[in-house]
Amino acid sequence: MFIPAAQSAYKTLRKTQPRVRLNLLFKNGYSSKVEYKPIRSVLVANRGEIAIRVFRACTELGIKSVAVYSEQDKMHMHRQKADESYIVGKGLPPVEAYLNIPELIRVCKENDVDAVHPGYGFLSERSDFAQAVIDAGLRFIGPSPNVVQKMGDKVAARVAAIEAGVPIVPGTDGPVTTKEEALEFCKKHGLPVIFKAAYGGGGRGMRVVRKMEDVEESFQRASSEAKAAFGNGAMFIEKFIERPRHIEVQLLGDKAGNVVHLYERDCSVQRRHQKVVEIAPAPRLPIEIRDKMTEAAVRLARHVGYENAGTVEFLCDESGNFYFIEVNARLQVEHTVTEEITGIDLVQSQIRIAEGMTLPELGYTQDKIVPRGYAIQCRVTTEDPANDFQPNTGRLEVFRSGEGMGIRLDSASAYAGAIISPYYDSLLVKVISHASDLQSSASKMNRALREFRIRGVKTNIPFLLNVLENQKFLHGVLDTYFIDEHPQLFKFKPSLNRAQKLLNYMGEVLVNGPQTPLATTLKPAIVSPHVPEVPLVTEPPKGLREVLVCGGPEAFAKEVRSRKELLLMDTTFRDAHQSLLATRVRSHDLLKISPFVAHKFNNLYSLENWGGATFDVALRFLHECPWERLEEMRKRIPNIPFQMLLRGANAVGYTSYPDNVVYKFCELAVQTGMDIFRVFDSLNYLPNLILGMDAAGKAGGVVEAAISYTGDVSDPQRTKYDLKYYTNLADELVKAGTHVLCIKDMAGLLKPEAARLLITAIRDKHPDIPIHIHTHDTSGAGVASMLACANAGADVVDVAVDSMSGMTSQPSMGAVVASLQGTPLDTNVDLRTVSEYSAYWEQTRTLYAPFECTTTMRSGNADVYLNEIPGGQYTNLQFQAFSLGLGDFFEDVKKAYREANLLLGDIIKVTPSSKVVGDLAQFMVQNNLTADQVLERAEELSFPKSVVEYLQGSIGIPHGGFPEPLRSRVLKDMPRIEGRPGAELKDLDFDKLKKDLKESHSCITNRDVMSAALYPQVTNDFLNFRDQYGPVDKLDTRIFLTGPNVGEEFDVPLERGKTLSVKALAVSADLKPNGIREVFFELNGQLRAVHILDKEAVKEIHVHPKANKSNKSEVGAPMPGTVIDIRVEVGDKVEKGQPLVVLSAMKMEMVVQSPLAGVVKKLEIANGTKLEGEDLIMIIE
Repeated sequence: MFIPAAQSAYKTLRKTQPRVRLNLLFKNGYSSKVEYKPIRSVLVANRGEIAIRVFRACTELGIKSVAVYSEQDKMHMHRQKADESYIVGKGLPPVEAYLNIPELIRVCKENDVDAVHPGYGFLSERSDFAQAVIDAGLRFIGPSPNVVQKMGDKVAARVAAIEAGVPIVPGTDGPVTTKEEALEFCKKHGLPVIFKAAYGGGGRGMRVVRKMEDVEESFQRASSEAKAAFGNGAMFIEKFIERPRHIEVQLLGDKAGNVVHLYERDCSVQRRHQKVVEIAPAPRLPIEIRDKMTEAAVRLARHVGYENAGTVEFLCDESGNFYFIEVNARLQVEHTVTEEITGIDLVQSQIRIAEGMTLPELGYTQDKIVPRGYAIQCRVTTEDPANDFQPNTGRLEVFRSGEGMGIRLDSASAYAGAIISPYYDSLLVKVISHASDLQSSASKMNRALREFRIRGVKTNIPFLLNVLENQKFLHGVLDTYFIDEHPQLFKFKPSLNRAQKLLNYMGEVLVNGPQTPLATTLKPAIVSPHVPEVPLVTEPPKGLREVLVCGGPEAFAKEVRSRKELLLMDTTFRDAHQSLLATRVRSHDLLKISPFVAHKFNNLYSLENWGGATFDVALRFLHECPWERLEEMRKRIPNIPFQMLLRGANAVGYTSYPDNVVYKFCELAVQTGMDIFRVFDSLNYLPNLILGMDAAGKAGGVVEAAISYTGDVSDPQRTKYDLKYYTNLADELVKAGTHVLCIKDMAGLLKPEAARLLITAIRDKHPDIPIHIHTHDTSGAGVASMLACANAGADVVDVAVDSMSGMTSQPSMGAVVASLQGTPLDTNVDLRTVSEYSAYWEQTRTLYAPFECTTTMRSGNADVYLNEIPGGQYTNLQFQAFSLGLGDFFEDVKKAYREANLLLGDIIKVTPSSKVVGDLAQFMVQNNLTADQVLERAEELSFPKSVVEYLQGSIGIPHGGFPEPLRSRVLKDMPRIEGRPGAELKDLDFDKLKKDLKESHSCITNRDVMSAALYPQVTNDFLNFRDQYGPVDKLDTRIFLTGPNVGEEFDVPLERGKTLSVKALAVSADLKPNGIREVFFELNGQLRAVHILDKEAVKEIHVHPKANKSNKSEVGAPMPGTVIDIRVEVGDKVEKGQPLVVLSAMKMEMVVQSPLAGVVKKLEIANGTKLEGEDLIMIIE
């Protein structure tokens, strides 16, 4: 409250007047004489933000500031903010360093210190410390040792309150030190009770007990916490008042007996008895109750001879009755809100009072102290509110604060690069807002907290934001049950933290190599593919999808059949890259070209872009969500129907699923943007096919039932799959209600003459059904065959854009378009547009060099008519052969494929049946077996799992039945499946699956649940990856695969209007002792560093293992901390929920409970072991 001129005069007075004596009247035990003695230097016996707060006050008063710090705090900001700093407690544990009274006194004496400020916590309420300071000839900035002792002793404080006529809560007459005494009190007075540290506060060593069986355990934990925090484990016990408000009154007293109050604070928003949010003044507190409470607080202070700053705390019940709890004979954490509403600097006031100034001299008379507006303090802590507020430690990788009018920040370690240790309190920064009313103050606080960006450790900001938006809070309707009774406060929208996660991913790639397996040693090209421009401001022209949306599947099929031109389906977005690039093309590159396709290819029948292998590859290798791919494509291509591959009862998996999974999958696919379902079965097994058709139809999709083609209908000697077989199958599918009939020639076996015969036969029998042909160009005859199909009456054929066509892909789009120009079947596709489209993919294809099929396959090969290997499998088999060391024997693999097919009964070959044949072929080559030898030794050989399951009937029944005697010899007495495999499967419980996923992952959607239903482990791995590394699909492909080059600058567009600017700076050559290597980036112009575990280097050093979160048998540390109690041994039987270990961190203890019943198999810890979060504690079987 000093104006600048007065402040200057005050500093001059301090220098020129070393001693001034003032004679005062004796009053209530205060001294009759007050000596004014200026203070020239102050040592703060504390750390963190409160130390800095005092240093700032000292600087403003022209006083030298002195810091002390522990060995663990040598890099801490508070030692740098002081004029001088000295280490204390060498060799002592972190907390004990600040509790070492003799060493603190030594530092004072050796460095010409005048006075000591205790801050809060540590020694601030230790009367022996205050006395030691005074005995050393120093001044203690706080109450007298006698008052500190009396007010710190909960029993003595209660006696004083009674003497002063202040209402109290029933409790113990003295400190309690044993669990037996605690149990006796509880039995005598009943429950609930509250245990409180007899010699400290701040919520440490505090427990509410409601059950008699919890008394002993709660007492031990509370006492242990109190001893760790305050050096004494004695407890005070009192009855627990239900539904109270926690209100405290701020006092200032001088040496002359003057005492004033600075009004009250509401501290009811608390958790584990620790204050989280404080408000001044207390909202909705009747004036008459406020006046009585403040008058009682002042009366108590005068009664005990209180001087300096202090707080009297009360519980106020719903009826307006209030009860004394305790006196905090020190500065409070939340003193800031009082400073904001009164304009009084409490810390400067403490120092001035310690010098001998009186309150009237300072201008602090009660009539002049008037509250203005409302102030709120939020304690931003490094605790994880989604994980029971467990302390979080680590390095602050990013720190950006919220500021602006009406916002004050009190902090210490809040800067990028700061290390948050497990040794001290988790408080990171205090944010204080001030405005004219409570709602405005809350609005400022909300805005400021949203401006914060903290990365590297988790904070409670999401929780604080929920509190600030709660209507009861905004209207001041508060009590100490506020948090407990509002579970919605714990429903958080997780921080995306995308930038830091992406930096971690790129750092991981730079240190440990690609995070998706590369098939060859080739590197992605350094190229940025040119995307042809389209007028994005205009809607793309209408296409066939409008007919589907407006008229439904039947109208769509009718429209397709009525078209005179040959319609095309473009497979570039799926089957083409599945065949040529191991299905590795990413959404990033597909979405870039999508607007061009929408504007220039609106007359396509459809775009094949989903399903089949793309689904699991997206999750497994590309680390992206296939559902998001579909959704984003639909946004960019609203006018062209999308088509997917549905493996009948196998959905997009490789096994049979419960029926409800298939139906739910189709329903979700349509909701996300799918239109046409090409439904097939790998054995043409009708029951499986019809289930898939029904699921697609009921979901509202176009059903395109597919007949998988094999053999050769133009060869009269091949009778198993003759023309009659296919026409009969077509009859069944039409009868089952298919909208479109498809011939799926997955190996490219449909020769032109066979095409003419087959399509003519089907068209003659079914003149009104649209016919769609799919093939592969492995032999090089694909274009000729497709033209033959078109001339025979097919409505649609599959093609791929030129640069993604040929070989095991589909026939060339440009070739088909050019061949039909000027004919009745002219596709009406502009060849120049095809050329532009092809140019994009020609460049883009070079980004996927590590997966390029031409590495092992230089051209098409007509031997496919002999081995009948499907196009997509052909290149995969080549890569597999090379990876297994069979590269030189690929010709043998192809021959073995033919033999394996015949051994298995000459079956339809398409995923998953093609995998069965491929696995058997490679098994034969690896073991140097002929077909005859396989048959002869079938009973003794260990066949691939897929072969055994096929023979059991797990994917259906092949045309002509299973091969005998092979089946009987392989299976012996193994069970066999009769009929449709999925018919006997129990429906999947989607709700339970979702609940299980939520236990391990945040933000689980119905799409994630569906993915997990199909690929449980793959999805779990993907979700873990996404949680750790964020949206890696936003990275350019080369950077995703092999990482950026050092010195390279690039942009990462996250969403509309949000783009990251990144530069890779360096990878540290030095390895840290824990195996960490530092990688440096520049992000949006700011230096960022990420710490990456070098997985090769770490093999040579010991690092504590981490618990696998997906394995419940592995018990991990829920927070960083030190093991202080192990309650089980190897071999012990444990029950679910049984206490296993006690951890201590940030002066808080936590009991780790068993997640399941079982037997302790292995312990990875010992007493005293220091753990990081998620470190493995033990394994339970």
